Amino acid sequence: MKNLFKSLPFRLILALIIGIALGLAANEAVMQIVVTVQKILGQLIMFAIPLVILGFIAPSITKLGNSASKILGIALAIAYISSICAAFMSMFAGYGLIPHLNIVSSVEENRAMPTVIFELAIPQIMTVMSALVLALFIGLAAVWTKAKSTITLLDEFQKIVIAVVTAIIIPCLPFFIGCTFAGLAYEGAITKQLPVFLIVILIVMLGHYIWMAVLYAIAGAYSGKNPFKVLKYYGPAYLTAVGTMSSAATLPVALSCANKAADEGTLRKDMAAFGVPLFANIHLCGSVLTETFFVMVVSQILYGALPALGTMILFCMLLGIFAIAAPGVPGGTVMASLGLIISVLGFDANGTALMLTIFALQDSFGTACNVTGDGALTLILTGYAEKHNLEEQNLSVDL
Repeated sequence: MKNLFKSLPFRLILALIIGIALGLAANEAVMQIVVTVQKILGQLIMFAIPLVILGFIAPSITKLGNSASKILGIALAIAYISSICAAFMSMFAGYGLIPHLNIVSSVEENRAMPTVIFELAIPQIMTVMSALVLALFIGLAAVWTKAKSTITLLDEFQKIVIAVVTAIIIPCLPFFIGCTFAGLAYEGAITKQLPVFLIVILIVMLGHYIWMAVLYAIAGAYSGKNPFKVLKYYGPAYLTAVGTMSSAATLPVALSCANKAADEGTLRKDMAAFGVPLFANIHLCGSVLTETFFVMVVSQILYGALPALGTMILFCMLLGIFAIAAPGVPGGTVMASLGLIISVLGFDANGTALMLTIFALQDSFGTACNVTGDGALTLILTGYAEKHNLEEQNLSVDL
């Protein structure tokens, strides 16, 4: 029983249940405390994310040596291919299913959340994308110039980040998730809004599972390894992503899951240390799949027709690019692509508002698909490294 309470999946599920129960029963005064705690923990977690990216990606690049540029190119390519293929699968499903659905076209108002008791601003030292680009630049430049002092400094910084993640960030996650679901329950998003688009969300979730199965099947076939030996460790990362709704915030847990697969020998430790933080920011297949299906639903609801095939193909191709540049934070994909929704699909203010609303209702499951899919892409990187006889580097990523 003691080991059960120490289990991260158990603590996440318990936090989710307690959070929903609290949100349904709490009054405004209690929710003020909950909202305040959520805001503080959320800022603390998000503050650490750029440090995690810098602490893992840059040192990983330096240890990969001259093969770093090639591995980075492969990672970008498979992330983009995964995203646009998921989008096309969703598009064809939309043309086949949406005309036959009787979709409710109104969303009820949520109860307003109380204001926080006090503000405690903990701004990030830089944005997530800035940290990602900086990590890539520093790592690659250190390799090209053989900057030994910088490489040693990056190794030390990685150890510091691991200590912060292990001692602070991961223990905070269950409390943050509990507060998040308490807020959703209090607002009424769980009891009121979710049934409105339940059938659409269920279809999208099925699409997530189909695409994850495709990714892991391809990864297993390419690498010659059993993909289930990676997937079986991703339960905590999936649950954390459901609660945080952020690939970036889930990064510490995802690294821990990938590291367990590496300990078993299925993933290479250097590929896990390099790939997982990178894919958390550039591989958003679940969010892309969701957005593609939902824009078609909104178009059918508000404008009485699905977008033309040519328009949707253009939208999917561009959305894959925008997804790579989107931050791995709640709603990052749809916010980054609002320009596409307006300019390519011609949505007006009502269309974008409805799109943002229904996307938010399932954002957690799209994020969970993103995070879990990262394990498959990391397995592909492992297969590539082994097929091309790239020497494995000793990366310390134990969490």
